[in-house]
Amino acid sequence: MTEIKNINIDPDRLPEHVAITMDGNGRWAKRHGNVRLFGHQNGVSTVNEIVTAAAELGIKYLTLYTFSTENWNRPQDEVSGLMNLLISASEKNMEKLIRNNVKLITIGDFESLPQKVRTSLQNVIEKTKNNTGLTLILAISYSSRWEITEMVKSIAQQCVDGKINPSSITNETIQDNLSTRGIPDPELLIRTSGEYRISNFLLWQIAYTELYFTDTLWPDFTKEEFYKAIENYQSRTRRFGKVDNQL
Repeated sequence: MTEIKNINIDPDRLPEHVAITMDGNGRWAKRHGNVRLFGHQNGVSTVNEIVTAAAELGIKYLTLYTFSTENWNRPQDEVSGLMNLLISASEKNMEKLIRNNVKLITIGDFESLPQKVRTSLQNVIEKTKNNTGLTLILAISYSSRWEITEMVKSIAQQCVDGKINPSSITNETIQDNLSTRGIPDPELLIRTSGEYRISNFLLWQIAYTELYFTDTLWPDFTKEEFYKAIENYQSRTRRFGKVDNQL
C-alpha cells in the first residue's frame, strides 16, 4: 500500500482509466469576483496538477472533458478565450509532457476547432506520440451524442459498401467505430462542483464505470482530492452483474 497524506492507495488496484468532468470554473471565478475566463485560467493549473498526480500513481489513461459540443453555444468572448487558452496551455506544457513521458491524444470533432488550435494541438500530439507513460485524452468539441451519431454513420456506410453484414454487428463493432477505439473503458468517472449528472460524456463507455461526485470546484480540486477519489474507488466492489460469491 502507498500512503499519501493519510490516504492509503493500493498500487495493484488502480483504475486503468480515469475520466474527469472538470466543472465549476465559472462559479469559482464568480466567487472570486472575476470573469469566467479567470476561472478557466486557474483550472489549467489544476489540470497540470492532476495529470502529474495520475502519472505518478501509474494511471494509464486520463480523459478530461475539456470542451463539449454544447460549449460552442457560450458567449463568443468566452469561447474565443477558451480556444486561446488551449493554444497557450498546449505550447507551455509540451516540454513537461515530454519530460514526464505523457502521450497526448484528443477525441471529438477535431475539424470544428479553429486552425490555430488544431495546429497547436497536433504539434503536441506528434511530439508525444512515442511516449509510453500516461495517455492524456482531451475530449474537445466532444459529446457522446455526436460520437454515437458518427459511429452509426460509419457503420451504416460500411454496410452500404458491403464491408459489414448488419446481422454481424456486435458490441465490438460499435466500440471499434467510437472515438475511443483501442482505449479501455474508464473504471472511474469523477465530476467536480457538486453537479450530479453525466452531461453527454462517454455514455457508451461508462456502462460499468464507478461514479464519484465532489462539491469541490475544479480550480480547488487538488491532488489530495484526486487521491481520495481513487481511495473511494478502491473501497467499492465491482460486480458487473454478478453476486459477491461469484467474484
